[in-house]
Amino acid sequence: MEERLLGATGFRVPVVGMGTWRTFDVSGAAAEAECQRVVTSGRMSGVRFFDSSPMYGRAETVLARALEPDRDTAFVATKVWASSAAEGKGQIERALALYGGRVDLYQIHNLRSWATHLDTLERLHAQGAIGAIGATHYSPSAFGELEKVMRTGRISAIQIPYNPREREVERVLLPLADELGLGVIVMRPFAEGGLLRRWPSSKDLDPLREFGVRTWPQALLKWGLSDPRCHVAIPATSRPERMIDNAAAGQPPWFGPRERDYVARLAS
Repeated sequence: MEERLLGATGFRVPVVGMGTWRTFDVSGAAAEAECQRVVTSGRMSGVRFFDSSPMYGRAETVLARALEPDRDTAFVATKVWASSAAEGKGQIERALALYGGRVDLYQIHNLRSWATHLDTLERLHAQGAIGAIGATHYSPSAFGELEKVMRTGRISAIQIPYNPREREVERVLLPLADELGLGVIVMRPFAEGGLLRRWPSSKDLDPLREFGVRTWPQALLKWGLSDPRCHVAIPATSRPERMIDNAAAGQPPWFGPRERDYVARLAS
């Protein structure tokens, strides 16, 4: 698989990044130190893409502190999640202050007041404070609205749920993203943990070992990233060793249709 670009950012992919939902909404020195270890493990394993949101409680702040030593080489994606322009501007100003005056990808979380926030984000993009603009949603009921936003030509990336049990995006959103040249960030690669409750046996994973797969989470991550329309997967974890394991799935060789079908059968 040739290298691909995440929208207009020039970020080379496919890669495994890191999400922060639930796992980085922590307080206290010990909890923040553990988050720092997760980030450090990821950085040492080649992870550059980090995703957060004001919807995630303290996650933006905790991530910013963990990234501070290496902010210049990290790719930060966060979101605006607000019902009004004033609230959104406050969130954006706070995030820009946290991340050294620049956010590499700013997304409209769950399309909330998207038309209002697009105007703000476009102004900041023109000023160089934002590298690219994106939009997200987790629910198939909103995919029609997300399609509408994609067709405006005003965003460079989308963030959507994609795993062997959640494949609604294959109908319209993935083909459209490919047609428009948009970056695709895969959320919920483990179906919010639902696909990790029962792992296939080691014998079941044997046919995937030539692709560098040693664990079931790696198989699921590689399943998504092996779709040439997808660019970054952002599993969240609170354990450094899991971050290292996840990062390894972002390396070639990639699955072909046969291997992807096989993983989908294991997931079912």
